[in-house]
Amino acid sequence: MKANESVKNYESTRRMYANYTARSIKKVCKEIGPRFAGSEQEKKSIEYMAEDLKTCCDDVKIDSYTVSPKAFLGWIPLSVVLMTISCALFFVAQFFEIAPLFYVSTALTVICLFFIVTEFLFYKETLDVFLPKKTSYNAYGVRKPSGEVKRRIIFCGHADSSMEWRFTYWGGPKLVIPVIGGSVVGILASLVFNIIAVVMNFTNPEFISSTAIDVFSYILLAFIVLFLVASLFYDKKRIVEGANDNLTGCFASIAILKFFQDNHIHLENTEVVALCAGSEEIGLRGSKDFCEKHGDEFKDVETVFVALDTLRDYDFMAIYNKDMTGLVKNDADASKLVQAGAKIAGYDVPFKTVSLGATDAAAATRSGMKATAFAAMDPAPARYYHTRLDTHENLDLKTIEASLDICLETLFLYDEKGLNV
Repeated sequence: MKANESVKNYESTRRMYANYTARSIKKVCKEIGPRFAGSEQEKKSIEYMAEDLKTCCDDVKIDSYTVSPKAFLGWIPLSVVLMTISCALFFVAQFFEIAPLFYVSTALTVICLFFIVTEFLFYKETLDVFLPKKTSYNAYGVRKPSGEVKRRIIFCGHADSSMEWRFTYWGGPKLVIPVIGGSVVGILASLVFNIIAVVMNFTNPEFISSTAIDVFSYILLAFIVLFLVASLFYDKKRIVEGANDNLTGCFASIAILKFFQDNHIHLENTEVVALCAGSEEIGLRGSKDFCEKHGDEFKDVETVFVALDTLRDYDFMAIYNKDMTGLVKNDADASKLVQAGAKIAGYDVPFKTVSLGATDAAAATRSGMKATAFAAMDPAPARYYHTRLDTHENLDLKTIEASLDICLETLFLYDEKGLNV
């Protein structure tokens, strides 16, 4: 059976759950507000979602875990300090011909790169041990099939919202991309110039007074200005509503289960789980904790994890089979399953790569689950991404409805055929 054959007036029914999703988002935004990881507001939103899940699930639970909310993006101010000192030392080393300072400058650049690579590219918790701790939460609900559980699918959204990214708000991709790109170029230039300076100091001590080293030092001195500008990247005092990113994913996941409950539908052999995770915006901490705690119990049957993220831009609906800045490859069969479900719903949805950042699917993939991500956001990025423009007044019902249609068809298809699509 297809989802569009499961109830009479399927289109109007589907629209009803899109409206439910939008109403629920507006309620959370108005009554609870912005929800930074580890905050009381995040906790209240998770508790609200858990109560909603109780209306359509056989079992609902809340897990708690410890996070360091300031750690994930803490590499930005740390990098600004390290690179400013590194570039300044390079200039001093050249100007006063103090060669040992090149070694210190090199070390600071390497330390900076270490934290960027581990925290941002690989989402490791390298800074967490140095920073204050908070408690975050996940809520998840389970709906059992009518028969034996032979497979399972988990739909996941995240309840927390981000600090505002100033450059995205001020200028969108035309500003944020040059700031990010320019900073990366500056760090790599520092690494290359320092390596050259160190090597040449061994082979040709006169290099320290050469024109080349003068040019290098003035280039790095100029990059200090860009690094100081980059220190304004986020505003820790302004937490955004996060209506699209990612209350849409949370309430779409719940809406799927409500569709089955309200229409008295039980799949034959597929257990359906809706996960509303916390702390995604600080390094996928919620989904990582969920997979660590429950990954083994989900090995009893074939399990597919589908992250739903930012269901806002209809023309940019995509299945992300490569995640975490392209460094994690999500499961091919899970990605094909969602694509096949989209085709049944009448949509030709392409595969894409998360080119900067990650979704909760990356955490599931790294834990060993078969995972993929579905999102509908202009990856430019959109100007509302992580800004004050991501409000309950900036939702798109057409995109939410299409996303629900795709998820429902994917679910019915999975119950019928598993991953053999």
